[in-house]
Amino acid sequence: MGPFLGEMLGTMILVLLGNGVVAGVLLNQSKSNNAGWVVITAGWGLAVMCGVFVSAATGSPPAALNPAVSIAAALRPGGDFGIAMIQIAGQFIGAFIGAILVWLTYYQHWAVTKDPGLKLACFSTGPAIRNPLWNVVTEAVGTFVLLFVIFAIFSANGATAGSPASGVGPYMVAMLVWSIGMSLGGPTGYAINPARDLGPRIMHAILPIPGKGDSDWAYSWVPVVGPIIGGVVAALLANAVGM
Repeated sequence: MGPFLGEMLGTMILVLLGNGVVAGVLLNQSKSNNAGWVVITAGWGLAVMCGVFVSAATGSPPAALNPAVSIAAALRPGGDFGIAMIQIAGQFIGAFIGAILVWLTYYQHWAVTKDPGLKLACFSTGPAIRNPLWNVVTEAVGTFVLLFVIFAIFSANGATAGSPASGVGPYMVAMLVWSIGMSLGGPTGYAINPARDLGPRIMHAILPIPGKGDSDWAYSWVPVVGPIIGGVVAALLANAVGM
């Protein structure tokens, strides 16, 4: 239960705080309405940090919180695809729960927000310019940066060698996610995590949200395929350079 429970609870916190900051900025009559992109990207960075702490404390010290991370880690020396599959199952269940909690937290704000696109954005990402090929490229690049820099942070070759339990890992990864959001998040909203996007998208389709519109299933594969490609390339390159 350790890897499953830790990934479930960590991802639940990740999605609750990450999609929560999006809801706060986008939904009408929220006190943080229109706070802007910097608030969203900072909120997501802190959400990752909190998720890592919870995951590590409840049975999953690697704190992957992301199927792309789990798959990439399985491709590294000593990786285990069996553990990766357990982690991914927990991540999706956690994403479902986190999305439900966001819906409950902002329950009064769905009806007063008329734009269905804003409501969907509180659950999943969408492109600024819709072009599946280039949207996949964007997601792959963002996830490549996420994984390659994570491997660098925790590389035995670097000055910051150690594990998240050493105390600095969660903070450094939070800054990394914030940086990715600020620098690379504009084109697609930087899902860089299949569970974070697909899990809440499924809940958007299921939950009784007033005037929610459709869940944009035509785009839903992009934030799944792009991050997995980026994660695999990052793992292979890290292996090649001995990181």
